[in-house]
Amino acid sequence: MSANKTHDYSFRIWIERKGEPILGKGGADILEQIEKEESITKAATRLGMSYRYVWSYLQRINRTLGKPVADTFKGGKSGGGGARLTLTGKELLTEYRRIEEILNKTLAELEYRGSLGSNQLQKPPSWKDHNRR
Repeated sequence: MSANKTHDYSFRIWIERKGEPILGKGGADILEQIEKEESITKAATRLGMSYRYVWSYLQRINRTLGKPVADTFKGGKSGGGGARLTLTGKELLTEYRRIEEILNKTLAELEYRGSLGSNQLQKPPSWKDHNRR
């Protein structure tokens, strides 16, 4: 970084629907862990959150969207139930991570330009790729 650096850049992302927040970083982390662990309990434990908090967070997202982001299922007599993201949950997580990647690249570009003493933001070569769906 430049010795004359006077500030840092940061951002927070959240996805909204009709002004209601749906998903922020913590929610994206929850969905990601549910996808990896296939369990709300294991996801909550891995994230250092209570099951109740994670369950309530999922219910709030479901109410806001009007459809579930995760499905739960029961196991047999010996247990083994779990949870999986629905298509809606997977799409929401993918969209969040896509936006996060774009903004991280933009911040890296700002930091890089700042280290060169230039305040001109240049679009990274891959910028166009992120605007396509």
